[in-house]
Amino acid sequence: MEDSVDRHLARWRGKAPFDERVEAIVTRMQFLVKHLSHTKEAALSEMGMQDYEFETLHRLVARGGSATPSELAADLLLSPAGMTGRLDTLERTGLVRRIRSAEDRRRVDVELSAKGKELWTEAMTIRAEVEAAMVSALAPADQAVLDTLLKQLLLNAETTR
Repeated sequence: MEDSVDRHLARWRGKAPFDERVEAIVTRMQFLVKHLSHTKEAALSEMGMQDYEFETLHRLVARGGSATPSELAADLLLSPAGMTGRLDTLERTGLVRRIRSAEDRRRVDVELSAKGKELWTEAMTIRAEVEAAMVSALAPADQAVLDTLLKQLLLNAETTR
Protein backbone atom coordinates (compact mmCIF):
# COMPACT_ATOMS: atom_id res chain seq x y z
CA MET A 1 0.00 0.00 0.00
CA GLU A 2 1.33 3.44 -0.93
CA ASP A 3 1.52 6.28 1.59
CA SER A 4 2.27 9.98 1.20
CA VAL A 5 6.01 9.39 1.70
CA ASP A 6 6.09 6.93 -1.20
CA ARG A 7 4.59 9.69 -3.37
CA HIS A 8 7.08 12.21 -1.94
CA LEU A 9 9.99 9.91 -2.84
CA ALA A 10 8.64 9.36 -6.34
CA ARG A 11 8.40 13.14 -6.93
CA TRP A 12 11.99 13.66 -5.84
CA ARG A 13 13.59 10.54 -7.32
CA GLY A 14 16.55 11.62 -9.47
CA LYS A 15 16.09 15.30 -8.58
CA ALA A 16 17.76 15.52 -5.18
CA PRO A 17 20.84 13.85 -3.75
CA PHE A 18 19.53 11.71 -0.90
CA ASP A 19 19.46 8.12 0.22
CA GLU A 20 15.85 7.02 -0.37
CA ARG A 21 15.73 4.77 2.69
CA VAL A 22 17.02 7.52 4.98
CA GLU A 23 14.65 10.05 3.39
CA ALA A 24 11.73 7.63 3.81
CA ILE A 25 12.49 7.00 7.50
CA VAL A 26 13.06 10.64 8.42
CA THR A 27 10.08 11.93 6.43
CA ARG A 28 7.76 9.31 7.92
CA MET A 29 8.90 10.27 11.42
CA GLN A 30 8.30 13.96 10.63
CA PHE A 31 4.85 13.28 9.16
CA LEU A 32 3.87 11.10 12.12
CA VAL A 33 4.94 13.80 14.58
CA LYS A 34 2.90 16.40 12.65
CA HIS A 35 -0.11 14.09 12.49
CA LEU A 36 0.09 13.36 16.20
CA SER A 37 0.49 17.04 17.04
CA HIS A 38 -2.54 18.04 14.95
CA THR A 39 -4.63 15.22 16.40
CA LYS A 40 -3.72 16.17 19.97
CA GLU A 41 -4.43 19.85 19.31
CA ALA A 42 -7.85 18.96 17.86
CA ALA A 43 -8.64 16.82 20.90
CA LEU A 44 -7.66 19.65 23.25
CA SER A 45 -9.68 22.11 21.21
CA GLU A 46 -12.79 19.98 21.70
CA MET A 47 -12.29 20.51 25.44
CA GLY A 48 -11.91 24.25 24.93
CA MET A 49 -8.23 24.06 25.80
CA GLN A 50 -5.22 25.28 23.89
CA ASP A 51 -1.88 23.49 23.67
CA TYR A 52 -0.02 26.20 25.62
CA GLU A 53 -2.51 25.83 28.49
CA PHE A 54 -2.02 22.08 28.57
CA GLU A 55 1.77 22.38 28.44
CA THR A 56 1.84 24.84 31.34
CA LEU A 57 -0.46 22.69 33.47
CA HIS A 58 1.59 19.64 32.49
CA ARG A 59 4.80 21.25 33.77
CA LEU A 60 3.07 22.24 37.00
CA VAL A 61 1.85 18.68 37.56
CA ALA A 62 5.37 17.38 36.87
CA ARG A 63 6.67 19.71 39.58
CA GLY A 64 4.16 18.43 42.13
CA GLY A 65 1.51 21.09 41.45
CA SER A 66 3.59 24.11 42.42
CA ALA A 67 6.48 26.06 40.89
CA THR A 68 7.86 29.55 40.58
CA PRO A 69 7.15 31.48 37.39
CA SER A 70 10.87 31.40 36.54
CA GLU A 71 10.97 27.59 36.91
CA LEU A 72 8.00 27.26 34.58
CA ALA A 73 9.50 29.73 32.11
CA ALA A 74 12.71 27.68 32.03
CA ASP A 75 10.77 24.42 31.57
CA LEU A 76 8.74 25.92 28.72
CA LEU A 77 11.60 27.91 27.16
CA LEU A 78 9.69 31.18 27.57
CA SER A 79 10.77 34.68 28.45
CA PRO A 80 9.66 36.00 31.85
CA ALA A 81 7.22 38.37 30.09
CA GLY A 82 5.80 35.51 28.04
CA MET A 83 5.35 33.43 31.17
CA THR A 84 3.62 36.31 32.98
CA GLY A 85 1.10 36.68 30.17
CA ARG A 86 0.44 32.97 30.11
CA LEU A 87 -0.04 32.82 33.88
CA ASP A 88 -2.37 35.84 33.76
CA THR A 89 -4.61 33.96 31.33
CA LEU A 90 -4.52 30.71 33.31
CA GLU A 91 -5.24 32.53 36.55
CA ARG A 92 -8.20 34.40 35.03
CA THR A 93 -9.72 31.08 33.94
CA GLY A 94 -9.17 29.57 37.39
CA LEU A 95 -6.68 26.91 36.31
CA VAL A 96 -3.83 28.21 38.48
CA ARG A 97 -3.38 30.65 41.32
CA ARG A 98 -0.43 32.75 42.39
CA ILE A 99 0.50 32.52 46.05
CA ARG A 100 2.89 34.94 47.77
CA SER A 101 5.41 33.25 50.01
CA ALA A 102 4.87 33.88 53.72
CA GLU A 103 8.65 33.85 54.30
CA ASP A 104 9.69 36.07 51.38
CA ARG A 105 7.08 38.46 49.99
CA ARG A 106 9.13 38.83 46.79
CA ARG A 107 8.62 35.16 46.00
CA VAL A 108 5.50 34.05 44.16
CA ASP A 109 4.57 30.43 43.63
CA VAL A 110 2.15 29.22 41.00
CA GLU A 111 -0.17 26.46 42.16
CA LEU A 112 -2.40 24.22 40.13
CA SER A 113 -6.03 24.70 41.14
CA ALA A 114 -8.47 21.80 41.54
CA LYS A 115 -10.11 22.94 38.28
CA GLY A 116 -6.71 22.99 36.57
CA LYS A 117 -5.85 19.50 37.83
CA GLU A 118 -9.22 18.17 36.65
CA LEU A 119 -8.84 19.71 33.19
CA TRP A 120 -5.25 18.45 32.89
CA THR A 121 -6.38 14.92 33.85
CA GLU A 122 -9.12 14.99 31.21
CA ALA A 123 -6.66 16.27 28.61
CA MET A 124 -4.08 13.60 29.53
CA THR A 125 -6.73 10.92 29.13
CA ILE A 126 -7.64 12.19 25.67
CA ARG A 127 -4.01 12.54 24.62
CA ALA A 128 -3.27 9.01 25.83
CA GLU A 129 -6.18 7.70 23.77
CA VAL A 130 -4.92 9.54 20.66
CA GLU A 131 -1.40 8.15 21.14
CA ALA A 132 -2.66 4.62 21.79
CA ALA A 133 -4.84 4.76 18.68
CA MET A 134 -1.83 5.67 16.54
CA VAL A 135 0.40 2.96 18.01
CA SER A 136 -2.36 0.34 17.89
CA ALA A 137 -1.65 -0.12 14.16
CA LEU A 138 1.26 -2.28 15.35
CA ALA A 139 1.13 -5.56 17.22
CA PRO A 140 2.60 -5.40 20.75
CA ALA A 141 5.79 -7.17 19.63
CA ASP A 142 6.23 -4.68 16.78
CA GLN A 143 5.63 -1.79 19.20
CA ALA A 144 8.49 -3.11 21.34
CA VAL A 145 10.77 -3.37 18.30
CA LEU A 146 9.86 0.16 17.16
CA ASP A 147 10.46 1.52 20.66
CA THR A 148 13.91 -0.09 20.72
CA LEU A 149 14.81 1.24 17.28
CA LEU A 150 13.61 4.76 18.04
CA LYS A 151 15.58 4.71 21.29
CA GLN A 152 18.73 3.79 19.36
CA LEU A 153 18.14 6.71 16.97
CA LEU A 154 17.48 9.13 19.81
CA LEU A 155 20.52 8.03 21.81
CA ASN A 156 22.66 8.51 18.73
CA ALA A 157 21.22 11.98 18.11
CA GLU A 158 21.66 12.98 21.76
CA THR A 159 25.29 11.86 21.93
CA THR A 160 26.48 13.29 18.60
CA ARG A 161 25.43 16.90 19.07
